[in-house]
Formats: sequence, C-alpha cells, structure tokens
Amino acid sequence: MTEPRYLNDIKGKFPGTEAVLPEKIKDGIPAFDCPPSLILDIVKYLKAEGFNYLMNLCATDYKDTFEVIYHLSALESKAKITLKVKINREKPELASITPLHPGANWQEREAFDLLGVVFTGHPNLTRILLSCDWEGYPLRKDYSRKPDQYD
Repeated sequence: MTEPRYLNDIKGKFPGTEAVLPEKIKDGIPAFDCPPSLILDIVKYLKAEGFNYLMNLCATDYKDTFEVIYHLSALESKAKITLKVKINREKPELASITPLHPGANWQEREAFDLLGVVFTGHPNLTRILLSCDWEGYPLRKDYSRKPDQYD
C-alpha cells in the first residue's frame, strides 16, 4: 500500500517538518512535528487536500516548552492527521488557523485563557472560561493561585 500523496508532500514541501516515529503514532493516525512558522501553510495545504474538519485543537505545558496539537480529518475519505507544534514558553505565539477553520475560534481562545498561548491573527482572542480580570494561566505548571482567587 502506498502512502497518500499528502504525507509525502508534507515531508518534501515543508522544510523542518518531521514525521513522528511510527511506534509513537496512536491508532495509526499519521503525526508530524511542525515548525511554528509553517503551521498556517501546512493547514492550508491539508485543507486543499480534503482535510476540511478540525476535530480538536489543544495545548499542553511541558515545563520548558508548550505544544499545540491539531487533529484534522478529511470527512469524505475519513483520513485523519495530527500536527504537533512546539512553541517557545517565554513568548508562546502561533498563527491562528481560525480563518481556515472557524471551529478553531473557541479552541484557540481556551488555549489562550488557560495557558497564555497567543494566536496571532485571531479575530477575538479574549478569555472564554475565566473572568476577564483573572490573573495568570491556571494550566501552566508554574501557576500559583492567589488565596482569594476563587472567592
């Protein structure tokens, strides 16, 4: 069985993008580590290849870096792909994919609200779960709440 064209194209067209080792792929879904500067181009390419549904976008804190993870699906062919983007913890910025996938809107806002990831170009990057006057980002490993914060 040959690999779908989009897998070879991602490896060849986007410098710095690396396939995740097969033994680390969950449920047979191809995954790629992507440079932050290419995420918008890669998502745009994948959308043109039929990956028209953003299943999920999440972010996590690994103490020394953040990682934003995208799960995309092609509804017609039922193909799935995962993109992983490591970003600088000191300046956690990444291009918004909301213009390409409107469903990313609230998911990017959640990552901003809880971890402080700034999605540049987002149409309304404001808190979505916490109050507007909340200080800090509670899902960061170094977060320390104030005693009266929940009162």
